[in-house]
Amino acid sequence: MSHNLHTISIKVSNKPGVLLRIATIFSRRGFNIDSLVVSPALDGYFSRMTITCSGDRETLEQIIKQLNKLIDVIHASEHENDNTVVQELALIKCKVKREDRQNVLQIIEHFKGQTVDFNEESLIIQLTGNSQKLDAAIALLNSYPITEIARSGKLSMKRGQNET
Repeated sequence: MSHNLHTISIKVSNKPGVLLRIATIFSRRGFNIDSLVVSPALDGYFSRMTITCSGDRETLEQIIKQLNKLIDVIHASEHENDNTVVQELALIKCKVKREDRQNVLQIIEHFKGQTVDFNEESLIIQLTGNSQKLDAAIALLNSYPITEIARSGKLSMKRGQNET
């Protein structure tokens, strides 16, 4: 039984209650949702959900089958990362002493991040990239110390003309 991290993309009708019905399917199967991103699709009648969860593949396949049977689900599938762009956004607040600022700014530059707020006691950093990149930056920034983190969860889109 493999407990890999899975990324599922779901196109749904943009209606109240759809998220609850989807979350219930995961809950009934004992899957914890690690991250969830929901946003309106291009036309506004539909929404896109990207759900990241961990668990065994067999149960996940059953969840995807159940999702595809829901009336408000247009399409649900697991992403295969080789044909998908996956990105996250993180806001990281660090408590930074004056003598440490240059080191922190070098870390931010290395990871192609931005400083979005800066004052005498702290700064807020914005980073985008895959989960491994964000984890590596956070590991380096932890010594300054980090006082708050907000992560978006994974956003994903299939490459080329394939619909997500």
